[in-house]
Amino acid sequence: MAYEHIRVATEDAVGIVTLNRPQVLNALNQALMNELATALEEFDRAEGVRCIVLTGGDRAFAAGADVREFADATSVDMVRSYRFQQWDRIRRVGTPIIAAVSGYALGGGCELAMACDIIIASETARFGQPEIRLGLMPGAGGTQRLTRAIGKSRAMELILTGRTLTAQDACALGLVARVVPVEVCLDEARRLAREIAAQPPVAVRLAKEAVLQAFETTLSGGLEFERTCFHLLFGSEDKREGIHAFLEKRPPNFTGR
Repeated sequence: MAYEHIRVATEDAVGIVTLNRPQVLNALNQALMNELATALEEFDRAEGVRCIVLTGGDRAFAAGADVREFADATSVDMVRSYRFQQWDRIRRVGTPIIAAVSGYALGGGCELAMACDIIIASETARFGQPEIRLGLMPGAGGTQRLTRAIGKSRAMELILTGRTLTAQDACALGLVARVVPVEVCLDEARRLAREIAAQPPVAVRLAKEAVLQAFETTLSGGLEFERTCFHLLFGSEDKREGIHAFLEKRPPNFTGR
């Protein structure tokens, strides 16, 4: 389908979504979030797509929510706007999503990057939750995901002051996987996406869910979920193919079955 605020492309088994509101540094309005959730769901349903890359521009991944949409909103207006419904849709996408982040990833932009499974940051990336400076606080997962990623003390400092993290600091704290030069950031994310896409798709999806369970449940509950997923994979054709290819010293041919 045609989109107004994002661009989509497919490269072999990798789907690529680019936020495309450069005139406002990719500020996240409702229309963009609707398009984004729809595009990610479409890729998630596409049998040939095994990994997704989400990116923005060199100046900004996304500089935050488009505050003009709710500058005069009341509490009732916000509840009735279903503003976070799209975020729930993104959270349910089973295909791994890699964020390629350059420039500003602030407020909703930081939350969107954290909603992805892996973040590759360029040297220009800046992460933060500056909502406090507007008399607000994070509302799309910032208080939860940032705390889980970098710990209570640093998350509290950033959220209560509105300060930002450099890409290097974000990497040192474990928020991002690696930092690369800006000119190769998207290429590095695509390379990683191709590497993931080459793995058995069912195992990848279950492994993603198991890792996410580490943030949702107790250790014993997470271990039980992991073991269930492990046992399920013994019913897949890819498990048989992977083991036989290893024993026969040949490349595997994973089919997603």
